[in-house]
Amino acid sequence: MIDNEKDPDGLEAAIEGILFASGEAVSAKRIAAVLAVDEAEVFNAARRVSDRLVCEHRGIRLVRLEDSLQLCSAPELSDIIRQALETRKPPKLTQTALEVLAITAYFQPVTRAYIDDLRGADSSYTVGVLQERGLIESCGTLDAPGRPTLFRTTPAFLRTFGLSSLDGLPELPRKESDEPEQLRIEDAVESLRAAREPQGGD
Repeated sequence: MIDNEKDPDGLEAAIEGILFASGEAVSAKRIAAVLAVDEAEVFNAARRVSDRLVCEHRGIRLVRLEDSLQLCSAPELSDIIRQALETRKPPKLTQTALEVLAITAYFQPVTRAYIDDLRGADSSYTVGVLQERGLIESCGTLDAPGRPTLFRTTPAFLRTFGLSSLDGLPELPRKESDEPEQLRIEDAVESLRAAREPQGGD
């Protein structure tokens, strides 16, 4: 147990240590339970750690992904890190991939048939690629004949586009009654680009 009022630095250090050891996102609820503090205290301490890392121009960043926290490398160091680790730069997302991601992000949870219907084309290959890259994931099935799989975006999607939560997505223009839904897909794709193209920080 950590007394946040008496030892705020201890809480920050504990959070930083947990996230460093994990190497992936950890829910604030789990951290709060382990440290016997409120989730709000975890988020407040995490924000202080995040601000300190930025102010000190450190090579790592603490990011919030919905209700989870994660340590990652500073995005401005991505090229140097790739060279040092001899990793290839991830391929840019194709127009098709952006369309599928945009539909999933703005209308989730969605079935592949729904994505196909809005795009007017088969999306099975692209859905598979995005799953492999960890940007979308299955999240159950639709209560309909055939029980089609439902898809949603992942924390990796948020991190890739520099978002803390889906609330950070730019709002889509209001749909007019006679407006084709395809126009909203175009708006959604442009909004995703505006939210930020993939940025590093592995």
